[in-house]
Amino acid sequence: MKLKFLGGAGTVTGSRYLLSDDKHRMLVDCGMYQGVKNLRKRNWARFPVEPSSINAVVLTHAHIDHSGYLPALVKNGFKGKVYCTKATHELCKVLLPDAGYLQEEDAKYAFRKGFSKHDKPEPLFTVKDAEEALKHFESLHYHERFEPVKGMEVTFTPAGHILGSSCVHVHHRGSDRTVVFSGDVGRQNDVIMRPPEPINKADVLVCESTYGDRLHAESDPESELAKIITKTAGRGGIVLLPSFAVGRAQMLLYLIHKIMGEGRIPKMPVYLNSPMAIRATEIFSRHHKEHKLSAGQCGMIDENTEFVRTVDESIELNAVRYPCIIISASGMASGGRVLHHLKTLLPNPRNSIVFAGFQAPGTRGDALVNGAESVKIHGEHWPVKAEVHNLDSLSAHGDYNEILQWLEAGTLKPEKVYITHGEMVASDVMRKRVRDRFGWDVEVAELFDEVDI
Repeated sequence: MKLKFLGGAGTVTGSRYLLSDDKHRMLVDCGMYQGVKNLRKRNWARFPVEPSSINAVVLTHAHIDHSGYLPALVKNGFKGKVYCTKATHELCKVLLPDAGYLQEEDAKYAFRKGFSKHDKPEPLFTVKDAEEALKHFESLHYHERFEPVKGMEVTFTPAGHILGSSCVHVHHRGSDRTVVFSGDVGRQNDVIMRPPEPINKADVLVCESTYGDRLHAESDPESELAKIITKTAGRGGIVLLPSFAVGRAQMLLYLIHKIMGEGRIPKMPVYLNSPMAIRATEIFSRHHKEHKLSAGQCGMIDENTEFVRTVDESIELNAVRYPCIIISASGMASGGRVLHHLKTLLPNPRNSIVFAGFQAPGTRGDALVNGAESVKIHGEHWPVKAEVHNLDSLSAHGDYNEILQWLEAGTLKPEKVYITHGEMVASDVMRKRVRDRFGWDVEVAELFDEVDI
């Protein structure tokens, strides 16, 4: 069995790993590239292997950097099945069509405003392409063994990152070898998600390293959030939280309503302006047994949040000038409705912009948390006068210490570890930490490397 790194190497985005033997090809994750332009351009390149030659795809979780290229893969000839957990399937029903819609809208907007280099900008894929891709899905429970291609047995174990996220265990019967893909590893003490399940057996481990060179701040996110909101409201400002629609938005809603109910922040309207996040919140409530929140706590979020569903409602919200809290996608301010809020709120020093978690290099979120004086949105530069904060302690990724704890919790003794899904420095630091802690043979994966398993 061979493993080829088609993405997720040298960067935190575009995760794609190809497992193959003499007869079959299976892709683990099929993510879109996000962030700097040079990475985003990879989405438009010819896929490294012929899509029609891939027999099956297995997903670790629903985030777009792990699932978002699927509509393009199907559009370009993939005819097999896509396997994932039950919750990942439900979330992909939301995320993939929404990604197609954003692709279409961005192309239309670029054409209308004339800031694209192309005469007629085209989307990478459409809503229709996403709906076609969803016809290929088949979902399974955690720990349920299945055979996506002949000779490769797969099981999912909880990864603790977001709803439905998993580590993918692949056992190749022909060689009697097992490779485990970590996916994105969650926190040991997350606000709402349970910790990742320990791994007990792998001949080869493919491990993420998003925070391979960093520890999360030990600060109390509730207190930080309460302080920012209270201070902003006191000067008549609006708090905008760019958020990932899945996982982060639900965590933020829970924390905001908790501290508001405890009287730690003034009572004010809380808006969720993202159709995708609204639907994800509904899925989150249905799957409450997979996370720490009870049905009652999920109900509290629903009852006390004003859901902004339509474009007209979003435009009306953008005209609001009284103190309120707005949560809107996307989490790195790379697209979606949040961009219109940023254009309105950034120039006013009364307002606060609060990011929650990792900001990939090259994104607007990265520029803003690193002190940019202006940012480019829809072809224009907008001054940054609002206060900008980043609550790194709310990240859904385990830091290097938490990943080491997770690895130590099982009975794992792999022959080889490949470090992926991290910026180059973070991955190399993670390599050294894993090697020094466990004495394992560890290597940082490079794009398009192919290795024997």
